[in-house]
Amino acid sequence: MASLPQPLLDVRSVTLQYKTKDHLVTATYRVDFQVFRSDRFVVVGPSGCGKSTLLKAIGGYLQPVEGEIRLKGDVVRRPGPDRMMVFQEFDQLLPWRTVKENVVFALQASGRLTGRAAEEKARESIAKVDLTKFADSYPHTLSGGMKQRVAIARGLAMEPDMLLMDEPFASLDAQTREAMQEELLRIWVKANKTVLFVTHQIDEAIYLSDRVAVFSGRPGRVKEIIPVAIERPRRLTLKREARFHAIEDRIWSLIEEDVRADRNRRAVDRSDPNS
Repeated sequence: MASLPQPLLDVRSVTLQYKTKDHLVTATYRVDFQVFRSDRFVVVGPSGCGKSTLLKAIGGYLQPVEGEIRLKGDVVRRPGPDRMMVFQEFDQLLPWRTVKENVVFALQASGRLTGRAAEEKARESIAKVDLTKFADSYPHTLSGGMKQRVAIARGLAMEPDMLLMDEPFASLDAQTREAMQEELLRIWVKANKTVLFVTHQIDEAIYLSDRVAVFSGRPGRVKEIIPVAIERPRRLTLKREARFHAIEDRIWSLIEEDVRADRNRRAVDRSDPNS
């Protein structure tokens, strides 16, 4: 009998908490899932369900209060070059550096490459995201979508085992967001990277993923992991097909109960004079 492949990422019964000014928040509760090499694994769920907090923990910026996170068999205890984060904010780029200089700086600052080797790697990564013509441009001259492609190029240049993407298109307009989804699939295929992507958009989750982990409301738990058995390459017209809508309806049915419960709780809080 053939042995099962070993997971690249193994999230084992992970509970995460963080402090606010007033109280301790339990963001996730006993979350379990595995991500394998070349997986496109997407986490989706209602706002506030701990998706981004979990991504920070996988990045090594937050330690679980229960459970553990393992990458290649080793417990994650701190950030490392084997995981690169891409956030939704555009201010992650240095405005006084060109596109190429932003990528080179990341390589040099990490100690991964210097000099001509860093420049060659930067050019290679910029080409993967189709920004070669803009290598000498400054961030303020680029569109939102182009800035995100620079951030992705910087992540690819580091050659991480996994890209961690925290709602990277949330700040884009609807048309640019859809175009970037299609562009991202092309980049992923070219780079052949393992990706863990967080979003609250159900259609985005399905379109990008091999598997979708559906989270409950806070504290976030994995309600179900749904395979997306749709062939690649994928075009945006896929979103209009019945098989796509069937998966969309299934995910929404899992999330709807939590969304309604949260809405009712907020209504009660507003009506309570002591809240």
